[in-house]
Amino acid sequence: MPHELLFEIGTEEIPAGFLMPALAEMKNIMARKLDELALPHGEITTVGTPRRLTICVADLAAHQPDRDEEVLGPPKKAAYDKDGLPTKAAIGFAKSRNAAVEDIKVVTTDKGEYLMLACHYPGEATTKILATLLPELINELPFPKSMRWGSGRTAFVRPIQWLLALYNGEVIPCRADDIASGNTTRGHRFMAPASFTVSDFKQYQDALRTAHVLVDPEERRQAVRATVTEAAKAAGGEVIADEELIDTVTNLVEKPHGVCGTFEERFLTLPKEVLITSMREHQKYFAIAGPDGGLRPHFIAVNNTAVKDVKLAVDGHQRVLRARLEDAHFFFKEDRQRALADRVDDLDGVIFQAKLGTLKEKTARITKLAGFLAGQLAPELQKQCERAAYLAKADLLTAMVCEFTSLQGVIGRHYANLNNEEPAVAQAIVEHYMPVRAGSELPASAVGAIVGLADRIDTIAGCFGIGQIPSGTADPFGLRRQALGLLHIIEKKGFVVSLTEMTDKAIGLYGDRLTVAGETARANVVEFIKGRFVNDLTGRGISGAAVEAATSVRFDNPADSRARIDALLAISGQESFSMLAGSFKRVKNIIKENSDTAVRAELLAEPAEKGLHAALEAVRATTAPLLAANRYSEALAEILKMKEPVDRFFDDVMVMAEDDNIRRNRLALLTAIAELFLSVGDFSKMYGAA
Repeated sequence: MPHELLFEIGTEEIPAGFLMPALAEMKNIMARKLDELALPHGEITTVGTPRRLTICVADLAAHQPDRDEEVLGPPKKAAYDKDGLPTKAAIGFAKSRNAAVEDIKVVTTDKGEYLMLACHYPGEATTKILATLLPELINELPFPKSMRWGSGRTAFVRPIQWLLALYNGEVIPCRADDIASGNTTRGHRFMAPASFTVSDFKQYQDALRTAHVLVDPEERRQAVRATVTEAAKAAGGEVIADEELIDTVTNLVEKPHGVCGTFEERFLTLPKEVLITSMREHQKYFAIAGPDGGLRPHFIAVNNTAVKDVKLAVDGHQRVLRARLEDAHFFFKEDRQRALADRVDDLDGVIFQAKLGTLKEKTARITKLAGFLAGQLAPELQKQCERAAYLAKADLLTAMVCEFTSLQGVIGRHYANLNNEEPAVAQAIVEHYMPVRAGSELPASAVGAIVGLADRIDTIAGCFGIGQIPSGTADPFGLRRQALGLLHIIEKKGFVVSLTEMTDKAIGLYGDRLTVAGETARANVVEFIKGRFVNDLTGRGISGAAVEAATSVRFDNPADSRARIDALLAISGQESFSMLAGSFKRVKNIIKENSDTAVRAELLAEPAEKGLHAALEAVRATTAPLLAANRYSEALAEILKMKEPVDRFFDDVMVMAEDDNIRRNRLALLTAIAELFLSVGDFSKMYGAA
């Protein structure tokens, strides 16, 4: 294809988790470099497999356009001496741009007079540019881990084996250590290892497909899906949906070949999650469910090669999995010899945080916190919440969780059910960890939600109480994630809870372990959670002005803050609100440090100030019950009635009267109005954004 760049970096097998991020970075770096070079281009496409990272740039201009640029230099006063002769600064500026001093002009800018050179840069041929750009691309690709090999100096994720670099079908000469670019690529390592010539991107993809390589990740993903579905169907079942595993397997193979294996039915006595995790995490196998939704004693393995002796390959997979399942079966049998509640005392030997004590101490705290929160949010569930909190961490010491760490909570639920704990208690043990990451599932039950809140606020309060506050990217206890999870639980369950009271309770339960004063720690915790609240809502596309308007006046009950934000958003589109927000901004500027709101009616002289005072009294009386009931939209509708009286007041009345008593009385009137407005939010924050 004319004006097409095709560049492939052939490597040893790249780790599955590195592949897609590398392709994304490859595209970003190429786009940035081409834009910096002012090289016009069309669509940029990346494809890749574990053995190759490939980029194609369509419609890439054959020549860089000429550029004319006006370059500013040093200020005039530093460039010429008192006799008007050029100084070293002027001479150096001209030399740096390959120009003569006589070419320098003086121009006037916002900052004063500066030297300027009108520079002309002739464009270079794209082939010449690419010979430098492509090695730069190799060196700038970031990976979680890179390596050097042999005597080479190039650091890359895996040893580079070949380079394919074509522009308009011609080889672009470039190197990575002793590997020179060419016009050939390689097929599948085992099924078609020979090199072959490439002419363009389409032929490259087609030829690789013939050579048993599906270079397009999406095509390969669909092939994985198809082969595991077909293999499961042959076994009389369906693959259990697992998009993450499909993504992983897609990046482990160049062409997928699914085979079906079996395991002994006695292993079906293990919890379903244990079987799936054994297959998924350790072996990258897919589990199969029958028509009733239950697991079948089958699994699907995806090979990178088509084997002649399928039975031999399946036997190998079965042998490896059998060893894993035997271990799990043994752990499960051993764990069941002790009740979950009997393990709680053993948590005294596990450190939660060096300064904050053991997990047993944390268990005692979150049990009390869960009871405290349940007393406010769901008194009828208090005993269940306390029991679930008491058992929440007990499964961490089981052999099963030590082997399958991702199943913490899940194993606890199974063992709690086997110990005849209440179903709500067992379910809360797994739910109190939710959400495990941003956007993941939240607790469905109130008990799980309350224990989850208790666990999170205990961790946050404790860390802030010893000065372990997140800074930059450093957040070893994941406090940002913990705070966001706490907010999402509150939002989903509609909990009306005071963050101040909850934090105070959490801090108090630490006793004398904390090194930061309680009031300071509490203020820092609430401010930290407020920051997560603001970032979360604005990240969801909610007006930052409305969020700031509501949270700047008070933030303690997230549900109340969200209700005020929603009310402000609902009314912000009205023209009268925008004008009232502007008037309120003026009110705030006038009253500044004044805090007196006691208005003396006998000092109201002007009709406009009397009218404003009467309007304030009427609106305050109407809005009081609405605000008390959190009916903020209705309250705002009443507050909007203040617009005309406020405007009339500013038109007809001089606030800063010469008489001290009258001036103070008018300031008190405006302060009282500000106090009413601030009961919902700081309207001035929305002026110009409404």
